[in-house]
Amino acid sequence: MHIIVDGYNLIRQSDVLRRYERISLEEGRRALVLNLARYRKMRGHRITVVFDGWEGGSPTEERDRAGGVEIIYSRLGEKADEVIKRLLQTASEEIMVVTSDREIAVFAERRGKTAIASPAFAERLERSAAESFPADAPGAEDADEEERTGMKKKGPSRRLSKQKRAALARLRKL
Repeated sequence: MHIIVDGYNLIRQSDVLRRYERISLEEGRRALVLNLARYRKMRGHRITVVFDGWEGGSPTEERDRAGGVEIIYSRLGEKADEVIKRLLQTASEEIMVVTSDREIAVFAERRGKTAIASPAFAERLERSAAESFPADAPGAEDADEEERTGMKKKGPSRRLSKQKRAALARLRKL
């Protein structure tokens, strides 16, 4: 799975990362990339984080890599939202978008991708950093039990739609 993160959106939605951003914007970005690199190492997902560079950035889009995480800075005059939309349009793989921006979430879902709100993903990042046991260890199922409570309905008339079942399956992979 490929996880695309709206960088500043996630930083500003996470209590932990916001503390680093108060020190400096660079510290906030560094803390986010460090946490994403740890998460990538534990879970094995491909991760791309996109930051806005539209107000004070370079005239061209800049790309970097740190800890196995691809970092994209949008070019001058272009918002991170536009870069994320472009990535979603060109990709044919399974993608999860991390953002609280409703416009991007709807855009992703209309293309068959999954979106997760930044606070929910920030909680998963913090939980995975705190846990030292792998996802298949005893007790790891309890974390996913909250997500499955809505699926305990019986009978075909109460079954979730195919699209919602697919979205839940992708969320469980996180």
